[in-house]
Amino acid sequence: MAITPSGMDAEACYRLLTGLVVPRPIAWVTSLSESGVLNLAPFSAFTFVAPKPPMLAISVGHKAGRYKDTARNILATEEYVVHIAGRGQLDALHESAEEHPAEVSEVGVLGLRTLPSEEVAPARLADTPVAMECRLRHCIEFGETRSRLLVGEVVRIHLRDGLLRDGKVDTTELDPIARIGGPTYATLGQLITKRTVRQTPKR
Repeated sequence: MAITPSGMDAEACYRLLTGLVVPRPIAWVTSLSESGVLNLAPFSAFTFVAPKPPMLAISVGHKAGRYKDTARNILATEEYVVHIAGRGQLDALHESAEEHPAEVSEVGVLGLRTLPSEEVAPARLADTPVAMECRLRHCIEFGETRSRLLVGEVVRIHLRDGLLRDGKVDTTELDPIARIGGPTYATLGQLITKRTVRQTPKR
């Protein structure tokens, strides 16, 4: 089978790509509206793009010609918090994707606990294993749908006690949730460790 994407609409391309680019980590993002409402939403087009300073990227689309609350909030305030959810938070993570009016806080609807952030205004979720406070550094629009790639610098990282061992995150202890196509998620499953590949310095 061969597929020519140029003959497909945006929704069909989205369904195809989200089934092919798997598994994807999920950024669970809190942001503040200009009126002070704490928004919460998950994004699986998410990765890190630089280690120093540490920078994360999420891609935010729109529905019916209107960008999601997260994109509008981040562009207005330039501050947000990216969380990594653990397996026990799957239901809340999934339910936070439901569309609500901008004046409704998903955090309140779901009854999630929060804590004050230390470097940015949006509160962070209290019970996630990881919370990374971010400040917006770049916004780039891509494609006909003009999806916005938001790149932020991580200015504070909060880790659950016991998660960091010898300077490395214990992935099994983190037990993160990954996104597959549609309303389907995955957990770690089998982990395979290979020896470190050493690279010869270039002359």
